[in-house]
Amino acid sequence: MTPEEVIKRVNEDNVSFIHLQFVDLPGSLKEITITPAELPHALSKGVWFDGSSIDGFVRIFESDMILKPDTSTYSLLPWTSGATKSCRMLCDVYQEEQPFPGDPRWILKQAAQRARAQGYTYYTGPEVEFFLLERKDGGMDLSPHDHAGYFDAAPTDLATEFRKEVILALHAMGIPAEAAHHEVAIGQHEIDIRYGEAVQTADNVMTLKYVIRSIASRHNLAVTFMPKPYFGINGSGMHTHQSLFRGSENAFFDANGHYRLSDLAHSFVAGQIRHARALSAILSPTVNSYKRLVPGYEAPIYVCWAQVNRAAWIRVPRTSPGRESSTRVELRSPDPSCNPYLAFAVMLSAGLDGIANRLSPPPPVEENIYHLTHDDIAQKNITTLPASLNEALTALKEDFIVRDTLGPHAYEKFLEAAESDITDYREQHLLQVSKWERQRYMNR
Repeated sequence: MTPEEVIKRVNEDNVSFIHLQFVDLPGSLKEITITPAELPHALSKGVWFDGSSIDGFVRIFESDMILKPDTSTYSLLPWTSGATKSCRMLCDVYQEEQPFPGDPRWILKQAAQRARAQGYTYYTGPEVEFFLLERKDGGMDLSPHDHAGYFDAAPTDLATEFRKEVILALHAMGIPAEAAHHEVAIGQHEIDIRYGEAVQTADNVMTLKYVIRSIASRHNLAVTFMPKPYFGINGSGMHTHQSLFRGSENAFFDANGHYRLSDLAHSFVAGQIRHARALSAILSPTVNSYKRLVPGYEAPIYVCWAQVNRAAWIRVPRTSPGRESSTRVELRSPDPSCNPYLAFAVMLSAGLDGIANRLSPPPPVEENIYHLTHDDIAQKNITTLPASLNEALTALKEDFIVRDTLGPHAYEKFLEAAESDITDYREQHLLQVSKWERQRYMNR
């Protein structure tokens, strides 16, 4: 919409408040609220804000930054009405009239533009998992909301109506959710966002998390997108389906190719495999992420690809005859704590690097990897994902394709924040004496 159309729409919708939203480097949604009287100036000049207090942005003497609303993201907030009826628009961040290089949305836009310059449009389809929690003991204790399991139905699944409410809110905001269901772990759920152009689906991931949290709060429930909130049960992932299109044609499809994938798709897969360990720093960006990436909980550990083998890092979903446009590959290690803009940007760059260098992926591994011996794994040249955030950061430091995608500012700020987390975790947890240690060693 043009600025004039947005102003008209706000008046027609009887909106009282406009939430201007943006995303910091770690992937948290931020916002500034204005009234309709301020909207014309916001649309023409932007809205000033202090960027020095935003994670990954700027120092205090560089603090003046501008939000410029993206009018295509206008939507009403369905849970607001009456005197507080509200809408939102996502914004791009500027500094001195130039796009701010630390804005995650701008980083993805740049990566997508590089793909378009080569004739490709990058599509993604994320599957977002999360835990729904109930508050106990005055809200201090958060426990899984139910004891249901994979694909369970009501009344065992206590969140059937909650997920419906989320989907209706998303649809009202113009975001189609394809499916929703209870996941494997107690209190765990998944909502899948329809496949689309990567910037739009990253926007939709941020909106999905915002909607889930908002509706949960209205029901006195809590939500976590933490990758591994509980020991002994499955963690939460954000499996992401991806493909490249040339115009209206899926460039990944070849009826005669292995798994019906084109040579270009094979090179894309090979590029992501080449950069897998560095990608892990962005796709699994927290200390907690690596407690999910362990054997036994359906999360990938080995860097390989396959079609049937769900332990593989990249999987090729089957497609029905006549649905060539849905040909895609699924990357299974991202988790919902990642910043989707950064994640999609580096995933795309890694794949394009494979295409540029005409890489070929290793042979697919359809066997159960956990039944292979160490010698078998070595013979097949199967590597592993990093076992810790520290390992992932080491790989990131050595990978200039992934680093260059982030750009100098975002790379340095991301590294600084991640290394700070590792230090804090070590001081708070690894150096503390646990109950298990006392039970095991006190009498020695």
